[in-house]
Amino acid sequence: MDTISAFAMGFANRGKELKVFDWDKAAQLIKESGCHVAEAGLRGDWEWTGGIIYDDGIVTNDYIYLASTWATPIIVLDDYDEIECYKMKHEVPEWDADTRWPKSAMEIIN
Repeated sequence: MDTISAFAMGFANRGKELKVFDWDKAAQLIKESGCHVAEAGLRGDWEWTGGIIYDDGIVTNDYIYLASTWATPIIVLDDYDEIECYKMKHEVPEWDADTRWPKSAMEIIN
């Protein structure tokens, strides 16, 4: 999606509740699947938001943006199907687009 379209989508959806990436669900999916690589991003805006969050271990230095009022946060395990992976902001008020591997997710994956 180009910048103007992304801005327009954000403007059109202003005031809606933010969907934030569900790190706990992601950790559980990674652990249960035994995947080697997991990527996360926003469906419909992957090129600007997606990145690696797990590569045979936790990755914290890849660029990702994982919150939106209009795009759905997803996880991709080992290049397979996209899985919706989010909570609404009111469910995890301490998480936002900048959250990376919170303690609860680290406890699940380790």
